[in-house]
Amino acid sequence: VRRLFTVRPNAFALVVSTENIGAHWYQGKDRSFMLSNVLFRTGGASILLTNDPSWKGRAILNLVASARTHLSSDEAYGAALQVEDDQGYRGFRLSKHLPQAAVEALVHNFRVLLPKVLPAWEIARYVVVYSYTFCKRRRRTPLINMKSGIQHFCVHPGGRAVIDGVGRSLGLGEEDLEPSRMTLHRFGNTSSGGLWYVLGYMEAKKRLRGGEKVLMISLGAGFMCNSCVWEVLRDVGDVNVWGDCIQRYPPLTLVNPFADKFDWIHQDYMNFIRLEDYDRAQFDM
Repeated sequence: VRRLFTVRPNAFALVVSTENIGAHWYQGKDRSFMLSNVLFRTGGASILLTNDPSWKGRAILNLVASARTHLSSDEAYGAALQVEDDQGYRGFRLSKHLPQAAVEALVHNFRVLLPKVLPAWEIARYVVVYSYTFCKRRRRTPLINMKSGIQHFCVHPGGRAVIDGVGRSLGLGEEDLEPSRMTLHRFGNTSSGGLWYVLGYMEAKKRLRGGEKVLMISLGAGFMCNSCVWEVLRDVGDVNVWGDCIQRYPPLTLVNPFADKFDWIHQDYMNFIRLEDYDRAQFDM
């Protein structure tokens, strides 16, 4: 869309993000295919973009920066893929390479995005600390202070392990991750549309204030990582899809009533790899 806007002034673009689980519904018995049945949900969202300056007074967000990373390795491509199992049942397979592909894509993506949105002094501080750590051959990798330039975080609500892993790696607290957790709890994984549900939660809670920055992080098959930073142009608190239930969130507990019955579907290799673990592996190499 940004490229189209460079050649089409005063234009509008409608972006629709959706997920329809019917196309990926799995009827077989392979555990690596079953997770998508219990995790994904049908849903969608749309956003109207424009490069017409006359509409700035009505706009809610301004796009500051974006980055897209697409891994090209065979393992990354096959980490999340629609294929047939041994019995011929078609479904969406999540392989053991998914956590590694996700964190690798995230690392490469942030190397492009963060210098555009974080203050220069924070980038300089991180480089100095990282260089010192490298010279001393210390095992613990320093964390960059994401909150030095960003106030809100829309972490891809792809699953509990993804939210937990990204949160630990970026040094985020429970309040930062609350919108993503509540979105996963209420709407499930709605794929590309999920981030707008997360943003909608912040909007319904009236947490967005003019001048603040919002980071969106999305992960998907390919394997890809897309991220962008928005600037909030005015205080936001409109009624949206959360309108009929926002007063119930966050609940006192997020215990899953179906965990005892369906926890056998989970496999340990699907746990998200933390950025520091990935960086340490690269460091050792």
